[in-house]
Amino acid sequence: MQQSCRLQQLPICFILLARVSWLAMARPQLLLALLCLAASLSAQAAAGSGGWKMVGVYELKMGDFSVKVTNWGARLMSVVLPDSKGNLADVVLGKDTIAEYVNDTSYFGPITGRVAQRISRGRFVLDGKVYHLYRNDGRNTLHGGGRGFHKVIWTVKEYVAGGDSPHITFYYRSFDGEQGFPGNLDAYVTYRVSSPYTLGVHMSATALDKATPVNLLLHTYWNLGGHGSGDVLGHTLRLFASRHAVLDEELLPSSGRVAPVAGTPLDFRAPTPIGARIRQVMGGKVVGYDANYIIDGEPEGMRPVAQVRDGASGRAVELWANQATVQIYTGNWLNNTKGKDGKVYNQYAGFTLETMGYVDAVNHPEFPSQTLLPGQEYKHDMVFKFSF
Repeated sequence: MQQSCRLQQLPICFILLARVSWLAMARPQLLLALLCLAASLSAQAAAGSGGWKMVGVYELKMGDFSVKVTNWGARLMSVVLPDSKGNLADVVLGKDTIAEYVNDTSYFGPITGRVAQRISRGRFVLDGKVYHLYRNDGRNTLHGGGRGFHKVIWTVKEYVAGGDSPHITFYYRSFDGEQGFPGNLDAYVTYRVSSPYTLGVHMSATALDKATPVNLLLHTYWNLGGHGSGDVLGHTLRLFASRHAVLDEELLPSSGRVAPVAGTPLDFRAPTPIGARIRQVMGGKVVGYDANYIIDGEPEGMRPVAQVRDGASGRAVELWANQATVQIYTGNWLNNTKGKDGKVYNQYAGFTLETMGYVDAVNHPEFPSQTLLPGQEYKHDMVFKFSF
C-alpha cells in the first residue's frame, strides 16, 4: 500500500471541509493538504477515540495481473495485464495521485451513488414527501450530487494484498439528508482478483431507518490497448442487449420508452467496431455514445453483458453482472485531459461499461423500483474476465 495521508474519523470536520472545497477548485493539492492538516490538528483527540481512516492506494496482485484501488471514492485506479505478446499495460484511464482525483470532473474510476446517473430536476417523491437533491448537472442531479460517493473517504474494512484471493472491502455510512437523500445507509464495495485474469466487483447497501433510492455503479474508463494509447473506436463491442432506454438531450428517459436497437446505430448485438456508426449518434449534445441498454435475461441473475476486444493488442474483456441496464459511454467530453504517466486523453480515449438499475427509476413508476425499505439490502455484482 502506498499511503497518501492519514485522516481521523471525524465526519463533521470532513463535511465542513468538503463544503468549503470551492477554495481549492483550481488546486486539488490544496484540498488534500487541508484534509491532512485537519488530521494532524486532531491527532491528540484521535488517540483516545477510534483510530484513523487511511487515504491511500492499495494493490491486489496475482502474478502479472495487478489492480490498484483507493478509498477516495472507492475508486479503481489501474488494471495491469499482458497483451498477446506478453507486454504489460495499464488498461484503465485515470490520474497519477489521489490529490489529482479530488477535483476530477471526468469520474475516472469511482463508485458513484447514492443514486448513479441522472435524477430529473434533482427531485423525487417518496411516501408522499418531496425530496430536493443537490443539482450538479444543470437542472438535474448526476451521480449522487456534488459530494456523492465518489467524493468521500471510505473505510478500509479488510485488505488482503496477495495469495489465492487478493481482495479489499471498503465501507461508507451515508447519513440521513446527505445531498438530499433520506435515511442512513450502509454501503460496501469489495474488489477481488482471481485466476485467470478475473476482477470481481461486489457492491451492497442496506437502508437503516428510512426508505431511500439506491443505484450504485462503477465508472471506469477502459482502453484495452493501454490507457493513453489512442482512441477506442477500433475496439469491437458486443452487447447482450436487444433494447435501449430512449434518452433525451439531457440523457434522461423523459418519455419512459424502451425501444428495440435493431436497425439503429445502437445495435451491438453482433461484434461491431465502436467507431463504425459513432458519427450517427448524439450522446446528449455531443457526438458519441452515452446510451442506456436493457440487458437481456433475468434482471437479478448473473448473465453476460458485454464482450470487447482490441485487435491490435489481442486483449479482450467479458463482463457479467446482475443488473438490469448498462450505460455505454465513449469519453465524448474528454478533451486534452491530463492523465496518468504524462498521457493526455482526448475524445474517445476510453469507454465505460456501467451496469446499474434503470436511469431515473425513482421518477418513473413504469420502471423497476430502485427504492430500498428499511432493512432491505441492495446487491450489485460485476465480473470482468480478461483474456489476450
